[in-house]
Amino acid sequence: MSTRVPDRRAKIQAATPKGRGGANRIVVATVVVVLAIAAIVAAVIVADQGRKADLAAGGSSLPKNAPAMGAGLVVNPSAPANVPTLDLWVDFQCPACAAFEEQFGGQVSQMAEANEVKLVVHVLSFLDKNLGNDSSNRAANAAFCAADQDAFLPFHQAVFAGQPEQEGTGYTDQQLKGFAEKAGLTGAALNTWQQCYDAREHNQYVESVQTQSARDGVNGTPTVKLNGSPLELQGLTPQSLTEQVKAATQ
Repeated sequence: MSTRVPDRRAKIQAATPKGRGGANRIVVATVVVVLAIAAIVAAVIVADQGRKADLAAGGSSLPKNAPAMGAGLVVNPSAPANVPTLDLWVDFQCPACAAFEEQFGGQVSQMAEANEVKLVVHVLSFLDKNLGNDSSNRAANAAFCAADQDAFLPFHQAVFAGQPEQEGTGYTDQQLKGFAEKAGLTGAALNTWQQCYDAREHNQYVESVQTQSARDGVNGTPTVKLNGSPLELQGLTPQSLTEQVKAATQ
């Protein structure tokens, strides 16, 4: 019998699948990888929820001349009913928007001041997600605080004139305050702007404009519409813009 025991053990060992320890190591490694991915996904979700919470913070008041949540800011609400409506969608971190402002900003402003068009500006903030910062949101808040004091267009112009050469660099709070000063805000007016900006009094409006624009199918900037019809920006010149505005006048 002493010779049969070793033989039986040998048969049992021979019948045991080889590499069992290797399979266990694969299973363990797979579990570790899955857990690591889950941790990364959880971190992304938490970060996204944190950003949404930050963006949901602040006030829900409408800036001056904004008719409703999600609607664009009417730069010249006194424009007569028979003039065409020019809608402009911009993001303050958008280089193409800065180029549009450089070429057409002065002309568009003059048209609005002369009530040749009803100018409606929709300030977006989608580039924050693309660039990994919150400068578009903060700049939009700052612009609408300036709008409360009838300085929206000068602030709008100052931001694009001071846009960093490197996309994604963003704006500091101090730079935004400097744009407010360039827009003509001083003394008590500047203090009021600062209080508005610090409290993010218009943050819910900023977010609502971004949400509504996405629903309306506006996913890029600059986007320009004349009486609701998109303008082809490629090849557009100041002269052709004037001609199209005149043709759209009722």
